[in-house]
Amino acid sequence: MDPRIEAHAEILVDWSARVEAGDDVVVSVGPDAHELAVAVAGALGERGANVHATYASGELGRAYQLAHDGDFDEDPDHELALYERADAVLFLDGGRNTSEGSDVPPETREAYSKARQGVREARLDTDWVKTVHPTRSLAQQANMSYAEYQEFAYDAILRDWEALAAEMAKMKEVLDDGSEVRLVKEDTDLTMSIEDRVAVNSAASVAYDSHNLPSGEVFTAPHATEGEVYFDVPMTIRGERVQDVRLTFEDGEVVDYSAAQNESVVGDILETDAGARRLGELGVGMNRGIDRFTDNVLFDEKMGDTVHLALGRAYGSNFPPDREDEANASAVHVDMITDVSEDSVLEVDGEVVQRDGTFRWEGGFDE
Repeated sequence: MDPRIEAHAEILVDWSARVEAGDDVVVSVGPDAHELAVAVAGALGERGANVHATYASGELGRAYQLAHDGDFDEDPDHELALYERADAVLFLDGGRNTSEGSDVPPETREAYSKARQGVREARLDTDWVKTVHPTRSLAQQANMSYAEYQEFAYDAILRDWEALAAEMAKMKEVLDDGSEVRLVKEDTDLTMSIEDRVAVNSAASVAYDSHNLPSGEVFTAPHATEGEVYFDVPMTIRGERVQDVRLTFEDGEVVDYSAAQNESVVGDILETDAGARRLGELGVGMNRGIDRFTDNVLFDEKMGDTVHLALGRAYGSNFPPDREDEANASAVHVDMITDVSEDSVLEVDGEVVQRDGTFRWEGGFDE
């Protein structure tokens, strides 16, 4: 086995999920994530954890949703019980077709998502971590050779996470102490309140309230959003290529939108529920091991020189413990990314924190 796969599994189990002896762990395995799943199973066995594996296939999900007749049962008991009793859930993504499910009607997809909201919340209540095994389909989507993509992915995953956590703590402190964020760049002038919010130092570990590997972002839950924002990083959303999205906010809600490609996808997201028109997340990318866009949000949103915003559900970790119920509720959480490497300014309470992709504590920051 490639030693990088074993190193990936070790980081996932020890640093990210913090699995201990006796933990009940669900491992969700994508079709082409077999090698990583084997390495993870071995690591979990060595630590004395209890393992249950599930099969996460886009083709299977597509077939079920297209064939299902009538309403979906809300939160099936057998599925809900699995996650309610789990200590940790490890999602090992590795699909064969990144556009699988693109032909599922939006109304069917939304009905399925809403029916499983309780299941989703039960998963989120565990020490869950999502990661990805480098696959040929992801390499193709990123327009790379398979070997090149493997190098890229492991550069992002096999990091000194403790050192990166210390660096990102500086951004967390700025956001925790701040009240208002302003982002200015081409076709963008957006202000967001972050008062009474808690920023998350997303250092790829549940110990930091972080649930993605790779990670490398600091995020919070904005509100009272006003202005316009332009997302110039292309992305695949619900199996469809979406480009050049523009959103206009008034009183915290999207009041106008457009996109140069697949605008209807954005419209479908916004129509999911009332919460889908509000922001659930503001994230600042800080992982310098990610050096190019790959059309995979798990990597792209963590890239240094980017800021991303998510429509829909906010995370309870961005609120004080006694106010988690104030988090924006929605059946969706859809990230969109804007490049801030040139002609851009990120301000907190009127002070520049990042200019043209460089943070004020980094060399080369121009006062």
